[in-house]
Amino acid sequence: MKALVTGATSGIGKAIAINLHRRGWELILTGRNEKVLEKLKKVFGGNTEIIKADLSERNEVFRVYNFCKDKNIDLLVNNAGYGIFGKFDKTDIDDELAMIDLNITALHILTKLFLRDFKKRDSGYILNVASLAGFMTGALMSSYYASKNYVIRLSSAIYEELRREKSNVKITVLCPAPVDTNFNNRAGVNFSIKPITAEYAAEYGLKKLFQGKFFALPTLSTKICAVGQRFVPERILSAIVYNIQNAKKVDV
Repeated sequence: MKALVTGATSGIGKAIAINLHRRGWELILTGRNEKVLEKLKKVFGGNTEIIKADLSERNEVFRVYNFCKDKNIDLLVNNAGYGIFGKFDKTDIDDELAMIDLNITALHILTKLFLRDFKKRDSGYILNVASLAGFMTGALMSSYYASKNYVIRLSSAIYEELRREKSNVKITVLCPAPVDTNFNNRAGVNFSIKPITAEYAAEYGLKKLFQGKFFALPTLSTKICAVGQRFVPERILSAIVYNIQNAKKVDV
C-alpha cells in the first residue's frame, strides 16, 4: 500500500506519515522544506520517496500528480495548508491568495485527479484535512474559515456521489479543533483552548478513514461544537467566534 502525504514536514501531515510508516505503508512525501523531507526519508528508509514542492503554485500541484500517477497510489492525504489572522481589509492580499491556492486549489486538483484514478480501479482512500472552523464563519480569520468550509462541502459532495455509485473508494474529512502544531505561529495567534496533539489527530483521522466514516471529529467537544452550531443563529455564532479569535491575538 502506498500513500501520498502533502504538508508532510510538520504537524498533522508529519504525524500521519509516521503513523502510516508504522503500519507498513510505502510513502511519497511532499512539502517545501527539503531538509526535513530528506531527514524523513532517511528515518523511514526503504521505499520512501520525496518531492519538494510549493503547492500554492498550480504548476507544482500538477508536477506532484505527474510524479505519482504511475506509482499506484492507494491513499491521498491532503494536509498542506495554513491560516492568516487579521481583519479582512488589513491582511496581506498576496499571502491570502497563496493560502487560498494551497488550502483550496491544490486540494481540489489533487482530489479530482486521484479520484479519477481510484474510481477506474474501484479502490482507494482520500483523507482531506479540514478543521472545526469549516463549520462556521470566522471573523478575524475569514479566509481560512471559508477555505475549510470549502474542503468540507467539496468532500461531502464527493462522498454522496461515491455512496450512490456504491463505489469502494472512500473519502474522509478530518476536522480537529486546535492542534498543537506550528499552525498558530504561522497564523500569528495563541491557543485560546487546550490543543490536542498532532499524533492523536493523525491516529483518529486514519482510524475513521479505514472504517469508511466520512467525518473524523476528534474529542467530544469537537463533536458537540460541530453539531451544536447548527442550532445557534448565524449572527450570534459569528459574534462568539469573533470573541474567541480576538482572545487569541498575539500582542507585539
